[in-house]
Amino acid sequence: MSRHPTVKWAQRSDKIYLTVDLPDAKEVQLKLEPDGKFCFTATKDGVAYEVDMDLFDRVNVEESKYNVGVRNTVYVIKKAEKKWWDSLIKHEGKPPLFLKVDWDKWVDEEEEESERAGMDFGDMDFSNLDMGGDNSDI
Repeated sequence: MSRHPTVKWAQRSDKIYLTVDLPDAKEVQLKLEPDGKFCFTATKDGVAYEVDMDLFDRVNVEESKYNVGVRNTVYVIKKAEKKWWDSLIKHEGKPPLFLKVDWDKWVDEEEEESERAGMDFGDMDFSNLDMGGDNSDI
């Protein structure tokens, strides 16, 4: 019987970021199908790991990319249609315990819209700006 590695995910309107956390994984095999079927298998220290998920919607396999690294495997999956998904997978009830939100990569729909409009002020430091007021009282 195989185990499930932790899988983190985040999305944009046009893609999904999947990160399979399994350091020092060997014999990594990935399979992505246009209907949204995603499979990951690998071994670590002689133990088999597997993830088999039906993604929420269709994907573009040809424009999707992955990187198998020493610490994890990252898959950037291109959505077939540019739209926000309600969840990562088709499921009833609670999502599987091994599936987590990747808060480091997560962007809300509204945040993506403001980035596209050129109004992303997330990394600006406003504390040193002189707004033209008289600061002599301070």
